[in-house]
Amino acid sequence: MTTGVKSRLHAKTRLGDRLFRSSTLLSGVIILAVLAAVSLFLVLQSVPAFVAPAGSLPAGATNFWDYVGPLAFGTVWAALLALIMATPVAIGIALFISHYAPRKIAQALGYVIDLLAAVPSVVFGLWGATMLAPAAQPIYAWLNTYMSWFPLFGGQASGTGRTILTAALVLAVMVLPIMTAVCREVFLQTPRLHEEAALALGATRWEMVRTAVLPFARAGIVSGAMLGLGRALGETLAIAMVLSPAMVYSFLLLTSINPNTIAANAALQFPEAQGIGINTLIATGLVLFIITLFVNTAARIVVNRRKAYSGND
Repeated sequence: MTTGVKSRLHAKTRLGDRLFRSSTLLSGVIILAVLAAVSLFLVLQSVPAFVAPAGSLPAGATNFWDYVGPLAFGTVWAALLALIMATPVAIGIALFISHYAPRKIAQALGYVIDLLAAVPSVVFGLWGATMLAPAAQPIYAWLNTYMSWFPLFGGQASGTGRTILTAALVLAVMVLPIMTAVCREVFLQTPRLHEEAALALGATRWEMVRTAVLPFARAGIVSGAMLGLGRALGETLAIAMVLSPAMVYSFLLLTSINPNTIAANAALQFPEAQGIGINTLIATGLVLFIITLFVNTAARIVVNRRKAYSGND
């Protein structure tokens, strides 16, 4: 009797294992299938834009690459500016929450960070267009007057504040919560023995963080930064509401002539596009897809190289 019960339990367990294995395999196949379907759609719909004759593309572009070049530049430039501004702030907030703040304050700040991550992008766009841009315009004028020797602050300062720097500030605020949340969790996973060993050897709190916490968490910091960069690259509505765009290559941060991004351009132009214009916008989406894929692949390579050093498996 006992043997029969054990056999039935063993059989049920094996059946559950098979079902679980099959369901996970199916989930993985579905993800790959969806990715392949999206990629195939983008490629097929982009072919007419790639072979379109001169003069038939939007904005009078001679060919597709002449059209998408300024957009790809603006996308990467705005995202990099946002990442440069957001990364040190995110690391500082995460360190304060994980190693410096009292427990109650750390919990409250953690909840606030999680809530900020759920704010819709249209709210950030409204804030950037109606509050941040007008408030920043006098600062931009001052920078342009007294620091125009710095190449990025040259040109004629915008009278509205709707510049690529304002857009990057909005993006930095948008990506800050997710970067802070990732860094906080990684900092909290630092082995306690490593921290106590550093303190036992006479290290101060900052020296302990610098020698034990940051080296261990470097791969996690890169992961958080790449997650933030991925969101910044694909952000649409906030950029469309804040930026005064043009089809140009420009590193200037304070002028009213700013490079547009791929996502914002597609959102603004798609309602009126038709024929080859739709194919062109889809082709720009394919370029954005490739850029995002390249960024994620590079981040994965960096994270894998840091695993052995950080002690992660």
